[in-house]
Amino acid sequence: MAINSIGFIAFVVITCVLYFVFPKKAKWFVLLASSYAFYWFSSNKLIAYMLITTISIYLGALLLDKTEKTAKAKCKTIDNKDEKKKIKKQAKKKKKWIVFFLVLINFGILTYLKYSNFLVGSLNSILHLNFQMPFAKIILPLGISYYTLQAISYVIDVYRGKYEADKNFARVALFVSFFPQMVEGPIGRYDDLAHQLYEPHKFSYENAKYGIQLMLWGYFKKMVIADRAALFVNTVFGNYQEYSGIPIFVAVVFYTLQIYAEFSGCMDIVTGTAQIMGIKMAENFRRPFFSKSVQEFWRRWHITLGTWLKDYVFYPVSLSKATVHVTNGAKKIFKKSYISKLIPAAFALFFVWLGNGIWHGASVKYICYGLYYYVIMILGMLFEPLGDKIVKIFKIDKDCFGYRLWQMLRTTAFVLFGMLIFRATSLENANQMFMSMFTSQNIGMIFDGRLYNIGFTGADFIVLIIGMIIMFVVSLLQEKGYNIRETISKQNIPFRWCLYYMIIFAIILFGIYGPGYNVSDFIYGQF
Repeated sequence: MAINSIGFIAFVVITCVLYFVFPKKAKWFVLLASSYAFYWFSSNKLIAYMLITTISIYLGALLLDKTEKTAKAKCKTIDNKDEKKKIKKQAKKKKKWIVFFLVLINFGILTYLKYSNFLVGSLNSILHLNFQMPFAKIILPLGISYYTLQAISYVIDVYRGKYEADKNFARVALFVSFFPQMVEGPIGRYDDLAHQLYEPHKFSYENAKYGIQLMLWGYFKKMVIADRAALFVNTVFGNYQEYSGIPIFVAVVFYTLQIYAEFSGCMDIVTGTAQIMGIKMAENFRRPFFSKSVQEFWRRWHITLGTWLKDYVFYPVSLSKATVHVTNGAKKIFKKSYISKLIPAAFALFFVWLGNGIWHGASVKYICYGLYYYVIMILGMLFEPLGDKIVKIFKIDKDCFGYRLWQMLRTTAFVLFGMLIFRATSLENANQMFMSMFTSQNIGMIFDGRLYNIGFTGADFIVLIIGMIIMFVVSLLQEKGYNIRETISKQNIPFRWCLYYMIIFAIILFGIYGPGYNVSDFIYGQF
């Protein structure tokens, strides 16, 4: 069930009505039943994989709690400090093994379903084999990359003692399966999301109003902007040999626009859906194209994935024995220099960006995509002292508009190249397309109209540009601190409803949908 379909809207309406009609104690059961119904409609029998994940983390977390409590109870009966240390050490070791097996089970399922064909193909290529998978056609369950990370975070947090394991299986099942987050996230945390799902929420006109506003804005970005940009993008990338120069550059820009409008639009839709029921989901976007560095860009883009990698990959690697050895080695060679501090951070960040690339897809290009940002960030950190010296020598005002604009344009350029790697069918094709941008001087296409008829019409081009401007203005106002939704809510009813009708009719009249268009699937829903 696509979230940009009439079926999904009807599903949300029915769920919300049932949620507010049912008694307080039964409200979260409505969410659970709706979530599993949504998943069944979307993935049918593949729901079994989500059940395996849910059962494993539920039992595993209980076992972690039991192990910890048993150890504490034993320690209370013993006065010998050495014996207490021994018991705690044994308990910690057992808990580590429990977490290891839970991670192995769940990432094992994810690896088999998402990466097995890629791994087998790579091995066949390297070793010149012809091994065939027993089940070559593997269908990926909806949202498996998202709910797996969410489930793993729950287990690790219980292991770390952040909170106790939930003894109610149905509550854990709801946390894993909550339907708005199934398609593209965000990746929720148990201590932030779970209590909201279980608490009964009364109908609130404010929540309903703001939620519907956000959903409409999300549908506008997805159907009017993203899907229209996809028409141009798919045409150029699908036949890249036929294009060079300006069309390639515009296709990369439009793809960046497409994926941003689509992903952020999806977040608006699902966040708005949850807000109608009084549930606040984690923020996943914070106007990333106003970033002054690549590091800042990734703190604003897919925020929940970034924080997950930071909390469950970067910090554990940073505190590992391997990092300690790397740190000591760096200090011996580079003493107390800037490089000696950079190397341990670079070591831990490598696994973060390798994981980021692998998470995005089963392909060499996705691994290179992640490592591309890794290299950019490390080079930025390496040359930061030199940059500071240049700024000081030339007395550059870092707070002036011109310098901030340069930083944003530089960051956008890095992102555009990353998006080329991300969208191209292979690294070779990405390189060919990049080189072709500079081999043809066909600026005349901008003026003779040929550019505006690639994949769509000139009218489509105009609508897309207007949509871009609207989205930019809204983002700019938000970046400056304006709460647009509150501002709209304070206006007179005629003005508000005129605005609502304008957005609705814009979606109906200018949205890309219906027979003949194959652009409705969400890109990040594939990961």
